[in-house]
Amino acid sequence: MLSLCSLCSLWQVTFLMDKIIVLIGAPGAGKGTQARLLTERRGILQISTGDMFRAMRSGDTPLAREVQAVMASGALVSDDLTFKVVQERTSQPDAAGTYILDGYPRTLVQAEQLEELAEDQEKEIVAVEVDVPREDLLKRLTGRRTCPVCGEIYNVYSKPPKVDGRCDFHPDAELEHRKDDQEATVAARLATYDELTAPLLDYYRKTDRLKAVDGTGDLQAIYSRIEKAIS
Repeated sequence: MLSLCSLCSLWQVTFLMDKIIVLIGAPGAGKGTQARLLTERRGILQISTGDMFRAMRSGDTPLAREVQAVMASGALVSDDLTFKVVQERTSQPDAAGTYILDGYPRTLVQAEQLEELAEDQEKEIVAVEVDVPREDLLKRLTGRRTCPVCGEIYNVYSKPPKVDGRCDFHPDAELEHRKDDQEATVAARLATYDELTAPLLDYYRKTDRLKAVDGTGDLQAIYSRIEKAIS
C-alpha cells in the first residue's frame, strides 16, 4: 500500500504534468477564437496545422521539401508525414510546456501517433469538444458577411450592420457573402466534419479523455467552460 506521502507525490506529478490540449469543433464552433483567448490569457501556445503547413511551403529543410513535393503532386499529405510535421513543430523550445493542437489529430491513425508523441514528451492529452447545435452552426456560417475593404465580419443573425448589406466603417462597400458561407457549401462541410470526426470523438470518449463543452452563449462564458475543462 502506498504511504500518504507517496500518494501526495503521485498526485502532484499528475496535477503538474504538462498537457497537449486537443481542441475539436465543427466549422463555426469558435474553437479558433477560444484557442486565441487561451493564448492571450493563459499564455498557452496554440499550434495550428494550417500554420505549420504554410511554414513548410516556404521552408528549406528536408522535411519541408518532402511536404512541398507532395503538395506539388496534388496528392494528400499522409498521416505519417503530417505526424512528422507535428513532431518537428512541437519539439521546438516554445512548445516545451502545455500547448493547444488546433486541427490535429483528424484521423484515428493520427490520434494513435499523438499518443506516442505525448508519451515521449511526458505530457497528458486532454480532448475538448466545443459542442454547438447544428442550427446555431448554420446561422453562424451562412449568416456571415464580410467587408471587402477592411475585412470586418458581420452576421445577419447575431451581428448585423447598421445598414443592411453595407459596412459600418465603409458605407460605400457592399458586404460579400463568400461561397464558403453559402448554405450548400456549409452543409457539405458539416457533413464531412461529422464523417471524419465521429470516430475521433468515440476514441477519446472511450479512453475517458473527452470533455464536451457547451459552445453556445457569449465568448466569456464559453471560455470559462473550456478553462475549467482543461484545469
